[in-house]
Amino acid sequence: MRWSLYALLIGFCIDLILGDPHGLPHPVVAIGRLIAVLEKVFRSIFPKTDRGEKLAGALLWIVVVLVSTMLPVVLLRGCMSISPWLRLAMESIMCWQILAVRSLRVEAMKVYHALSYEGIEKARQAVSMIVGRDTARLDREGVIKAAVETVAENTSDGVIAPMLFIALGGAPLGFFYKAVNTMDSMLGYTDPPYNNIGLVSAKADDAANFIPARLSAVLLLAAGAFLKLDCKNGWRIFCRDRYNHASPNSAQTESMTAGLLGLRLSGDAWYHGVLHKKQYIGDLIRTPEMEDIPGTCRLMTVSAIIMLALITAVKLLLI
Repeated sequence: MRWSLYALLIGFCIDLILGDPHGLPHPVVAIGRLIAVLEKVFRSIFPKTDRGEKLAGALLWIVVVLVSTMLPVVLLRGCMSISPWLRLAMESIMCWQILAVRSLRVEAMKVYHALSYEGIEKARQAVSMIVGRDTARLDREGVIKAAVETVAENTSDGVIAPMLFIALGGAPLGFFYKAVNTMDSMLGYTDPPYNNIGLVSAKADDAANFIPARLSAVLLLAAGAFLKLDCKNGWRIFCRDRYNHASPNSAQTESMTAGLLGLRLSGDAWYHGVLHKKQYIGDLIRTPEMEDIPGTCRLMTVSAIIMLALITAVKLLLI
């Protein structure tokens, strides 16, 4: 427990300093490639029926989760057999690779920079790197909203949830979560050809994020108080709109962010050429502005720091 806490603290600091340098191998990329390869394999093995594709998706989920969780376990045990310091170094690197505080901020600020200096086309390209929706139709306000929404949602998926899983089970459980989340990102769509093979991945991600999403919303509220935002409105919108999404979890953080910033988020969006009708989240108190992008990033960063402080305090009490 002590070594995992130290690894999380070190990994968190490395992430704040370095983020995800381009060109370095990343385990989440490896997980994504594993999913892509196994998807083709299982699709070729199982019948092209609803039941066959659902079974293929279930087995795909099991294999990816086992590989992603057990490989870090083996590596850390091997390092521990040599030296606890080597294990600490290895787990710190793993925690760094699991977390995404700086990288999320960097990618969101690319959208901010593009809007400021390069025009709407470059901004659409920049935001397309961090959202799953089609961006070709987005106007300036739509680009800002998309960036704010993805930072708000990924405050849970990319920051708070991984930290929680690391706190509970070290880097191996952190990689378990990243595997679950990556499978949902790649397969968890309601449209063909993913609606059957991605069913288990989508449901597993909903389950894994149920508690982290709600915890993240509370942490965002605390961060909003620290940043002197409208916490009363944040709580009001959270209570009213936190289920205004097809996912039981995504609107938890989006609703809190919308309330804190006084924005109306979500609404209809295009995915893979298909228009998806969505409810709005928040009230149209004001129109989105470019400064809402760094503002949401500040909310995310302060939430992460509060979470780290809570984990450290609890762990120190238990050690």
